[in-house]
Amino acid sequence: MYLRRRMISDRLRSPGHGLGAAVAALLLFGSAPGHAQESAALVRHTSESTHMGTTFRIVAYSENADVARAATAQAFGHVARLDSLFSDYRPDSEVTRLTKRATIGRYVPVSTELWSLLLEANQWSERTSGLFDVTVGPLSRLWRWSARRAELPDPKRIRDAREAVGFQELVVDAYEPQVKLNRAGMALDLGGIAKGFAADAVLDILARHGIDAALVDAGGDIAAGAPPPCSDGWLIALPSGDSLRIAHSAVATSGDVERHVIVDGVRYAHVVDPRTGLGVVHAPTVTVGAPTATSADVLASVLSIMDTPSGDALIQRTEGAWARTHDPEPQTRPSQR
Repeated sequence: MYLRRRMISDRLRSPGHGLGAAVAALLLFGSAPGHAQESAALVRHTSESTHMGTTFRIVAYSENADVARAATAQAFGHVARLDSLFSDYRPDSEVTRLTKRATIGRYVPVSTELWSLLLEANQWSERTSGLFDVTVGPLSRLWRWSARRAELPDPKRIRDAREAVGFQELVVDAYEPQVKLNRAGMALDLGGIAKGFAADAVLDILARHGIDAALVDAGGDIAAGAPPPCSDGWLIALPSGDSLRIAHSAVATSGDVERHVIVDGVRYAHVVDPRTGLGVVHAPTVTVGAPTATSADVLASVLSIMDTPSGDALIQRTEGAWARTHDPEPQTRPSQR
């Protein structure tokens, strides 16, 4: 998850989904009837902080600078906590410790944050027939290791890793913050949901401080609250060159433009297909809109794996969601089955 950023006036540029598919958010100050007077006292506050391997940026409008500073400080503190819980890169994170200390087949207490995220993750696994699967950790770790060496993993190692994967084997208690792992060697990878979850949490914290006009850029996962003053929305420039305005919704983009590896002439994305244990072959750039950043994050990840008809059907079944595909280098995608 790498972020390259250049500031131009009120423009945010950030690689979508941490992958380099640029999504830009612009603050608009055009006329909006009925808003000019009530918004006149609102002042723009911008803050940045590094978490989850990327840069989180908050743009908030408040009448009180002290309130804005306190709200953003609390928000970044919460994101730092989520990072300490969710990051499988960190040996001290909760997800890492969970898989190390869990007794197979027995419930283990977890934080309420991890519990909430895993409840939602399992719902998405059900909706996508396992194409979204946070238990893909053994495969994603193997793929990272292989991609750094620009080589495909040994088929036996893939088979062994797949034995430890399966969302059905991650049992999340519906009433208490506890989970159960039913297979040995299981490992969680929350990379397809954690940033969106964090962006939603930031908007919630800002709202509790009375800040509604806000935008959160979590390394390309964008969560928008109420519009900025004198505007009817935050303008989002898509990788395709199109743009749209959003408010009270979210946008995320996934693709392989920057984060990919070429092996024997085939381009593989960093997103792992749980059916093959390999990165998705020539993943198109997919931009997704949804009511929450958590949903947009998940959908952007899984649409990179799904075939077009299945992806279209998933979007149609998801209330308030839309998707646009932009493939600057059209190619025939080999079967991932």
